[in-house]
Amino acid sequence: MSPRLSIENLSIAMPKRPDRPLLLDDVSLTLASDEIVCLVGESGSGKSMTANAILRLLPSAVRVAGGRIRLDGETDLLALPAEEMQVIRGVRVGMIFQEPMTALNPLLTIGEQIAETFQIHTRLSRAEIGVRVQALLTEVLIPDPPAAAKAYPHELSGGQRQRAMIAMALALEPAVLVADEPTTALDVTTQAQILKLIRDLQRRKGTAVLFITHDFGVVAEIADRVAVMQGGKIVEQGLAEDILNRPQHPYTRRLIAAVPPLRTAPPRHRDAPIELQVEGLSKTYGGRGLFHRQGRITHALKDVSFDLRRGATLGIVGESGSGKSTLARCLVRLIEADAGRVRLDGVDLTALSTKQWRQESRRVQMVFQDPFGSLNPRRRVGDLVAQGPIVRGEARQQVAARVRRLFELVGLDPDAGTRFPHEFSGGQRQRIGLARALALEPEILIADEPVSALDVSVQAQVLDLLADLRERLRLSLVFITHDLRVAAQVSDDILVMQNGVVVETGTAAQVLEHPRHPYTQALVAAVPGRHWIPENIERRTAESAA
Repeated sequence: MSPRLSIENLSIAMPKRPDRPLLLDDVSLTLASDEIVCLVGESGSGKSMTANAILRLLPSAVRVAGGRIRLDGETDLLALPAEEMQVIRGVRVGMIFQEPMTALNPLLTIGEQIAETFQIHTRLSRAEIGVRVQALLTEVLIPDPPAAAKAYPHELSGGQRQRAMIAMALALEPAVLVADEPTTALDVTTQAQILKLIRDLQRRKGTAVLFITHDFGVVAEIADRVAVMQGGKIVEQGLAEDILNRPQHPYTRRLIAAVPPLRTAPPRHRDAPIELQVEGLSKTYGGRGLFHRQGRITHALKDVSFDLRRGATLGIVGESGSGKSTLARCLVRLIEADAGRVRLDGVDLTALSTKQWRQESRRVQMVFQDPFGSLNPRRRVGDLVAQGPIVRGEARQQVAARVRRLFELVGLDPDAGTRFPHEFSGGQRQRIGLARALALEPEILIADEPVSALDVSVQAQVLDLLADLRERLRLSLVFITHDLRVAAQVSDDILVMQNGVVVETGTAAQVLEHPRHPYTQALVAAVPGRHWIPENIERRTAESAA
């Protein structure tokens, strides 16, 4: 039986890129019915380029230099006229894009966008299309399908938008589904639901799924076979069990070695004095809306209290909307809390005037989730790192020397300060964000999802860097994450938040290994690939070689 989809010796060239003229180099991959193949690798390895080539969505700057993409052993998708390829998309090959907010039309409701697929490719009546739309939304487990169909994309949560994208991709029951990082940056529980949904739909409909990801936990959870990409080439492929437990290629081993194990370390600094004390912090959004009508009220924080000991790391975990980022912004007074106290070595930071806080704020600095969004694209990164000390009156020449030292400290070229943010990779931009936060020589660092969207290898580098800086500079950390593997690796204590409320707190071992609250238990149970232990890889590989 021929494969459902076959990529044969595919090469894609980019003439103006002399360092790597071939973005894809002789890529071959097959995909059978009733099979999920995971395509893994770091950013820039060619995963998304492969997906776009299947759908003929390649940017104009690149060209196909060779190869074929066959559907059902016959049709070469690369040779089809544009109008025939338009019919293939959605009908025989569907795609779930990585970022639904940019893939969905903000001016159309979810129901209208799903209905559009039927309007273009079928002759169904308006009433029949309405029934199909409701059935699809029900099938992908969106709460209250009639209301969701009338909602615009911004009115749905990230997980609900991703489910709407899946509904659109499956509307015409395609034989092949291409899923490009569909769970990146989603909460662990939402991620688990999406993975189960894709697996269940694949089993019921016999769909062939190409699942692109950089998360080996996801691979362990869902894959039948795995293909590993590096620099535009497939360097290893095989059954998921073999790749995960007996990898052969050094690159695959390196990627797996970078996966943080779901294992906690003994807590440190138990006898250290309390440095940061938070008492009864509350924050409410909303109230009076347009024309003085009662608007929606959201209790983002409700009576949140915790202590942070000097030199320790407090991990804060929970789903989107649990209040984690609001808490971080209240700690550094980017937003003002409605009630409660934040004390730093006995000083009540919430009671300080704006002028007084400006002097004290150097002691508590923040690293943001999106370094590209938080760095001014029009300014050189050296100037961005130097801005804080210069605003506080330090001599420019003295600050320039410190910036060079900071760049070296975070693993960047000291001369890189003359470049702009877009000239750096995601991991490098995160290091620049760290350097900017460290420029004021803080005592406490608030890190809001600093590694959530990074490749596993870059994530490991940033986490190692944070651990090193914490010890060398005697920093205390508040580390916000939805990734429990990361939380286990970095945290001494963990605080679990749900709907603005702290539902459980304790040492990392207590919370992750013996969770008491049902919500915490659900979070731990939802960790993808939680039964796969990456630290056993080297031993298993050595045993198989012997």
